[in-house]
Amino acid sequence: MERVNRIIKDPLWKEKIAEIRRFEAKRRFCGHGIPHLVAVARIAYIESMEQRADVDPEILYAAALLHDIGRGEEYRNGTPHEIAGQEIAREIAERAGFTNLETDAIVFAIGKHRDESVRDEESIAGLLYRADKKSRICCLCPVEKECGWSDEKKNMSLTV
Repeated sequence: MERVNRIIKDPLWKEKIAEIRRFEAKRRFCGHGIPHLVAVARIAYIESMEQRADVDPEILYAAALLHDIGRGEEYRNGTPHEIAGQEIAREIAERAGFTNLETDAIVFAIGKHRDESVRDEESIAGLLYRADKKSRICCLCPVEKECGWSDEKKNMSLTV
């Protein structure tokens, strides 16, 4: 996990995470900070092990830690974070030592993490999509009734 640790030490990653924290300082709904990113990484990793998926855990963790990195751009100018985050993630992943092929896989997964078309895939993109959704524990949220997510999208029970 050496390269993953380079990501969390990267000055640009830290800057973007701090920016998200500032934008979400008064947010009442689910946030996109470090606890969310780590939860997504762990859920995706557990699912990949359960499926015996041929996925490098370091690439999976990198994608999870970077998947919301474009949130600041979305808050600032409306650019969807999965699009804004791709360029930022590419820069950070390359600096962390991921190969071009690995970086492409990470960036692709980030671009697709809100795209339902990958929901059933065993790919990094599919794992990231599902883990991102499962990381939200709507059934225990005190503001669930006020949330803009549709009832179909909300997690109203704990799942494995």
